[in-house]
Amino acid sequence: MNEKKIQHVAIIMDGNGRWAKERGLPHLHGHREGAEAVQRVVEAANEYGIEYLTLYAFSTENWKRDPEEVGGLMNLLLEFLQTQLETLQKNNIRLKAIGRLKQLPEEVYQLLMRVIDETSKNTAGTLVFALNYGGRAEIADAAARIAEDAKAGKVDVDKIDEKLFSQYLYAPEIPDPDLMIRTSGELRLSNFLLWQLSYSELYVTDIYWPDFGKEDFAEAIDSYYRRNRRYGGRK
Repeated sequence: MNEKKIQHVAIIMDGNGRWAKERGLPHLHGHREGAEAVQRVVEAANEYGIEYLTLYAFSTENWKRDPEEVGGLMNLLLEFLQTQLETLQKNNIRLKAIGRLKQLPEEVYQLLMRVIDETSKNTAGTLVFALNYGGRAEIADAAARIAEDAKAGKVDVDKIDEKLFSQYLYAPEIPDPDLMIRTSGELRLSNFLLWQLSYSELYVTDIYWPDFGKEDFAEAIDSYYRRNRRYGGRK
């Protein structure tokens, strides 16, 4: 049995579009219902005392979607930030974001930075949005920053190791996820936290994200605790 307390849960929130399609609804309706699921899961994580919850909200590849859908997603993000600031403050939750954030629309970026700043001193937990995020992009960005520091004489190339490299990731202060949940049944990482998920436990459910609730979150947590994490050992 796994006795280590879960500190960090990461989630690939998949299935909004298929949820909407099966009901004959526009994709954006699925995304709006997905935003409701975000609120439920944030509450559940808080109830479990989980310190970090990272949600894959918008990938670097999502820009390839229909412009109307992308615009709708950005508007939903604005709406979430505008309406949930009070909830985050009331529940003492800090907001952070990882990704190539400056490439987001200016209005989204500015509001995101304001909410991050206003919740920065909260201590009950941290909600992390992966926005304009890609695992390969994060690794490439880290490598570029190390190269810059090496060129400036700030880094000894002979001393570059995994520990040093990890300090150049988007949020080096956040521990690697203990558990990664993916909804909608897809069995792939989809370029999410490729460095950080090296030893994370994976949990996949066929449930579409808009239908994912507190009971489903609890089942994923229970699944984690039923496992024996060996980290390459033979116990």
